[in-house]
Amino acid sequence: MLDSNIPPGGMLVNSRNDAVSTQIDDDKKLLDRLSRVEGQIRGLRKMLEEGRACEDVLTQLLAARSGLEQAGLAVLDRHLLDCVLSDPMIAPDAIAKVREALRLWGRHS
Repeated sequence: MLDSNIPPGGMLVNSRNDAVSTQIDDDKKLLDRLSRVEGQIRGLRKMLEEGRACEDVLTQLLAARSGLEQAGLAVLDRHLLDCVLSDPMIAPDAIAKVREALRLWGRHS
């Protein structure tokens, strides 16, 4: 008797499709974040050209820097999952702990 929970082509077909879908979503989020940073940088340039107050420029500069740091953390997270922690011998809970440490680092940096 066939298990109705198993899709045609087996379980790995959906896993691969889900992984590809997740990667596409992650790529879009990363590109969106970089577009925001790009806009912030253009805004900084305009602010400097207009002679805006130093405090305003610094605030915008810090926002752009934070956006770049978050983008870097997203790329690092993907690198850890795809390249460093991709060995099937690494326990899923160990991977989760590394990702949590990375998330905490990002939140407090």
